[in-house]
Amino acid sequence: MTFHELVAGSVHDAAPGLIGWTLLVDGVGGRIVEVEAYEETDPASHSFGGPRGRNVVMFGPAGYLYVYRSYGIHWCANIVCGAPGHGAAVLLRALEPTHGLDEMRSRRGPVADRLLCSGPGRLTQALGLTGADNGARLDPPRFSLVPPDRVAHILRTPRIGITRATEAEWRYVEAGTSWSSRPGRRAA
Repeated sequence: MTFHELVAGSVHDAAPGLIGWTLLVDGVGGRIVEVEAYEETDPASHSFGGPRGRNVVMFGPAGYLYVYRSYGIHWCANIVCGAPGHGAAVLLRALEPTHGLDEMRSRRGPVADRLLCSGPGRLTQALGLTGADNGARLDPPRFSLVPPDRVAHILRTPRIGITRATEAEWRYVEAGTSWSSRPGRRAA
């Protein structure tokens, strides 16, 4: 399955399906090890209540970036999923850094390699993504998405860092990874 076929489907299929894919931005990035799913029926989603302002990208075609500022501090990057008009996206929470580590270290400062891309704000900073990337199509030459080279065992847990719909188990983490933002504890 191609990347665009994967994200054209349900956000609940795309989210776990993205685990293990390698995401590169201008040659910098790594394996996706943690994501969260959001859709317009979900009160924790930016698309809840319909398209308006910054969330309009979430209602567009799949395979685009929805980038927003969180708490006025960090950029967060999401991959838009599903049919146009649906309002769904997968939040990128953590990568295992594999490409361009020197560039990531330069962007992130003096932190342990494990902290380069563990968390949505750290990940976008390490990849050099900002609000200027909101609405960018995830296609070459700037973006590269490579399918997994092995089957990943995936844990499914409640999402973290939200105050609404906290019971929804829409967070997906590669089992056994040391690169996630927080350990996963439930099997998918």
